[in-house]
Amino acid sequence: MPSQLCIAFLTHEPFYPPSGGGSAEAVFLVQEMARRGHAVHVFGPEIDDAASVEIKFGVKLHPFTRWQMGRYAKLRNFKYVAYPFFLERLVAAAAREIKFDLIFSQHAISAVAAGKLKKKLGVPVVMNFPDLLTGFMETWPAYVAPKPLVQALMRYEMSLPARYGVDGVCAISDEFADRLAARGYPREKICPIYYGYDASAFPLRGQLPPAGQPPVVVMHGSFDAHHLGQIAFDAVKCVVAQKPETIFRFVGKRTAGLEKFLQRAQAIPNFKFEATGFTPYAEVSKMLASATVGIVPYEESAGTHCAFVAKIVEYVATGLPTVCTPLKSVRSFFKNDPLVKFSEFNGDDFGRKILAWLDEPVANWQPLAATSSVRVQAELDWQPLCRKAVDFAEKICSAAQSPSPPS
Repeated sequence: MPSQLCIAFLTHEPFYPPSGGGSAEAVFLVQEMARRGHAVHVFGPEIDDAASVEIKFGVKLHPFTRWQMGRYAKLRNFKYVAYPFFLERLVAAAAREIKFDLIFSQHAISAVAAGKLKKKLGVPVVMNFPDLLTGFMETWPAYVAPKPLVQALMRYEMSLPARYGVDGVCAISDEFADRLAARGYPREKICPIYYGYDASAFPLRGQLPPAGQPPVVVMHGSFDAHHLGQIAFDAVKCVVAQKPETIFRFVGKRTAGLEKFLQRAQAIPNFKFEATGFTPYAEVSKMLASATVGIVPYEESAGTHCAFVAKIVEYVATGLPTVCTPLKSVRSFFKNDPLVKFSEFNGDDFGRKILAWLDEPVANWQPLAATSSVRVQAELDWQPLCRKAVDFAEKICSAAQSPSPPS
């Protein structure tokens, strides 16, 4: 392990509390860096109670204050485009007083700033990609995201490591790693770390919902456009037609995407739902534990194929039977898991897979739930994943600090 490093950690999301998605990963990565004695400087949007957060995590915060940033901020996409330019200047200003040994960027947006800083500061850079951000735009309506524009943005995002000649990349999945390599970045410099969960917040449920109650099909998350599309709609219609007593539970902020879906689904006879609104991360497992089936009805896109979806990890950890569309990243990991059924990319088949779980005798799968949960905890808890990522970053720094052998 190298001596204490001074690390600039760049993010476009408020560091704490996590707002969902990749923001949860940032907290655990920084904790692991600080635990090893590294001095971590977090550059990101301004947050409340910054002084206590610095004490809690043993870090120094450098807040971006020009405008509000966040998952639900107004004009979010326009702000994302401008943010890297100002983030680069914020880090460069700090570097006049602080000698950084490593720049570690979280997500593609901060990766743009990190790439430019590599040349400006001459510091090793590791880019971490918790998703293929622009790849999700493939599922957006064409009038919002024209296909040629989306393809150009994806090519740009995947070109960032090779474009700036960065020292290493952490990737969310093997699928994403392969796509980066296809764009010209050396495969040996990529470390797939997957996407984890907090095992302490998602324990294996102690008992199943009482028999005789209506089945509850649950989904949690940020409810963006690619989460609730035609596949989800057709699946609901299929299930309700066969089991009209079924309740669909949506755990998370009532976003525009969720509201649009619920309004549309009102046309389905006997459609019943629960929408909890924002639910603290530590409380989500209770909403899962009392459900019957968990679902991941993502539409097909480059982004969803690359994503190592946290939902499926947390469902399996809780011991919840799951249905997921055949996303390449998670299918390779869960293909033999007895708690997971993969559908085709259509709602009728997805609905039939839900119905199959609802008809499956509990005795057929419940004894296997503990084994699935233990495997997920051993391999996908944030602690082992973040150890792997920080080991990789330290190795990058050691290689950069070692003198090159004479030619």
